[in-house]
Amino acid sequence: MAVEHTAPAPTGDQTRIHNIGYRSYDGPRLGRAYARRSLYSQSLRGAYGLGRSVKSKVLPMLLFVVMCVPAAIMVAVAVATKAKGLPIEYTRYAIIMQGVISLYVASQAPQSVSRDLRFKTVPLYFSRPIETADYVRAKYAALASALFILTAAPLLVLYVGALLAKMDFADQTRGFAEGVVSVALLSLLFAGIGLVIAAVTPRRGFGIAAVIAVLVISYGAVSTLQAIAEVRNNSGAIPWIGLFSPVTLVDGVQTAFLGATSSAPGGVGPGSGEGIVHLLVVLGLIAAAYGLLLRRYKKVGL
Repeated sequence: MAVEHTAPAPTGDQTRIHNIGYRSYDGPRLGRAYARRSLYSQSLRGAYGLGRSVKSKVLPMLLFVVMCVPAAIMVAVAVATKAKGLPIEYTRYAIIMQGVISLYVASQAPQSVSRDLRFKTVPLYFSRPIETADYVRAKYAALASALFILTAAPLLVLYVGALLAKMDFADQTRGFAEGVVSVALLSLLFAGIGLVIAAVTPRRGFGIAAVIAVLVISYGAVSTLQAIAEVRNNSGAIPWIGLFSPVTLVDGVQTAFLGATSSAPGGVGPGSGEGIVHLLVVLGLIAAAYGLLLRRYKKVGL
């Protein structure tokens, strides 16, 4: 049986130029700033489950309601009884509700960063006109903003209710402003701590447990030590013990500089000198959290 051989075509005949319609892009190039704003907006919405499944909305929205309901009840009682003042100070509200705040951080910090690590999508962000610092800033700002909304909303409820009850406008405005400053500082501190812990592991469950352990257990341990110091008449040690928990750190700052009543045993809070130390530690932790996140994501983006 004869086999037919086909001679190879000349090299020149194998070359083809196809016009597949590629055209240059003449539109606006939005750049890094737009990408950073988009990542911030998406992360902030995700912190409350917006744009995600119904299941993802349940916990953050429930915690938001839990934060606001006690404030609404206090307002209703104050209006009904025609009280001359609110039952608690604005600066005390977040300290009382610190368990809810810690649970929110524990649930949303891993959601913000752990999924990107788990599914290895971080390098995809950096393939766009966005750098490590842009990613960290957007994520940090988004979680801090979400926490500020969570903690400032009940203060706004208290403030509006106090004005409706015709309480003194100047006193309520000053107290509300002090409370807003306090929760802004708390939001930055808690967001930084939560993100640093969550960025260590891609497993969301481990991140949640670790954040709860750091925020809740540290507060319980410090409160116990402060109570022991109070029983042993060593009240001078109480403010210094407060340096070892995020909640008591913020409480110390607002006691020293915002006219708040200390939540420590016996109401013993730091003076101005001790308050400066508390403030420096808070600012140092915020800066350290940002620096650790930058270092972490420089390695992830490789």
